[in-house]
Amino acid sequence: MNDKLHDILERLRLNGMAGALDQQIEKAENEGTPVSEFLCALLMEEQAHRQNKNLLYRLKGARIPSDFTLKTFPFDRQPGVSKAQIRELSGLAFVERKQNIVFIGNPGTGKSGLATGLLRQALLSGYRGRFYNAQDLLDELYSSLADRSSAKLIKHLCNYDVLMIDELGYLTLKPEQVNAFFKLMGERYGKKTTIITSNLDYHEWYDLFQRKNLVDALLDRLNHYCITIRIDGPSLRTPSHGKEKPAKA
Repeated sequence: MNDKLHDILERLRLNGMAGALDQQIEKAENEGTPVSEFLCALLMEEQAHRQNKNLLYRLKGARIPSDFTLKTFPFDRQPGVSKAQIRELSGLAFVERKQNIVFIGNPGTGKSGLATGLLRQALLSGYRGRFYNAQDLLDELYSSLADRSSAKLIKHLCNYDVLMIDELGYLTLKPEQVNAFFKLMGERYGKKTTIITSNLDYHEWYDLFQRKNLVDALLDRLNHYCITIRIDGPSLRTPSHGKEKPAKA
């Protein structure tokens, strides 16, 4: 009978239940567990299995290039960051409110580490997210113009609950890339959360994008529905002790 149950569960792709079946049957026989409790235990195993599978899928799909978490961030070495503020953000209320976050600071100050940590926290909490290097995103948007798939790409990017754009800085941009980027930001505004890291303060974005009217519109939206975190502190790329691993900028 156990073999038959395993076969049925595998055919139904109830792998969590299949994996726990023998253990739960033995426990039920030894303890005289009621049928309802036995079934509940199996269903809970299946639920946990699917939740873990979905988490692994979200983490893989986010393409986060590092293992940085908020727990590993060296707050003691970066006085320019408020640990209390980051702890509050880790509660993800900003994602629920569809707010954006912009980290601004010099290279090496921990912008990417904090942003990645928040993105990972969102993934662990069930949100869908995606990491992008800014240049890679802009190049992908530009490539989509050639086969007229930009609308489809932007729609796809707007489905992410949290989109992280890393290292928005000294880039070489074509006018078409700028237009596509602002189109994406406009579509996500007020609907989804975007996290941006940049070594350029807002007034320097005019030189980067070379489109005053578009930058005006973007900054107006960011200032209206955005949390800006400026990190004025030392670089973390140089370890204070030889064996320490530096935090990502």
